[in-house]
Amino acid sequence: MNRRFFLLSAPLFLAGCTFRHPLPKMVPIDTGEPVTTTTYVIRRHKAKPKVTPKKKKVSYGEYPVNEKYASMYAATTDNGFPVNAVDTSRINPEYLRHEVAFHMPYKPGTIVVDPTNFFCYFVLSEGRAMRYGVGVARSAAADFQGEAIIGRKAVWPTWHPTSSMVQKQPQRYGHLTDGMKGGPGNPLGARALYLYRGGTDTLFRLHGTVEPWSIGKRVSSGCIRFLNQDIIDLYSRVPVGTRAVVLPHKIGLG
Repeated sequence: MNRRFFLLSAPLFLAGCTFRHPLPKMVPIDTGEPVTTTTYVIRRHKAKPKVTPKKKKVSYGEYPVNEKYASMYAATTDNGFPVNAVDTSRINPEYLRHEVAFHMPYKPGTIVVDPTNFFCYFVLSEGRAMRYGVGVARSAAADFQGEAIIGRKAVWPTWHPTSSMVQKQPQRYGHLTDGMKGGPGNPLGARALYLYRGGTDTLFRLHGTVEPWSIGKRVSSGCIRFLNQDIIDLYSRVPVGTRAVVLPHKIGLG
């Protein structure tokens, strides 16, 4: 390309770098001199695609996840057994453990179960109590009611199906007449507190569960069930001999 042609066409090449429209057609001027054809490639800088960060999914349930409770109910290991994390987005926050005001006439150190409202209270001092959400019996008639004491405590307890359960569902429970050893699949969960009255085992327990979704519902055969992390907490607070009161249905504290 001769010098005159280059000087005349240079502005058009530069314009092609700044405008998005097609480049104008360039026609060489006939000067009588030989023309050398040179191909120029104009490379445009492509804009980097905008990357939108993916939002971290923290829950699949209907309740917002509170970091305090996510930590409180995180997975852990207890006495060599795994304790699964609780998906707190699937449980009404009312049924998660927290300290509340308590002004009923029960002395500090007493366990008070309110099956009507699915709560268990451990009475603290100065008008306060630790409150836990619980699951209760399918039928109110199957619930224990009245006063008892904690006659025994067990870590990762052995579970024995009742004679009624074995009789009604022998294929499911018949092989468990000698009991199921404690562990992650045991229906009693990580701890059990045994209710005694007059020195006799009532066969009712406060215990953990392998079904965290059942808290706040009527699902059990009669016992009071807790989230495993909660029964571990309550177990650590109460000695054998602790007074326990299970209120009648429809006479709840709420």
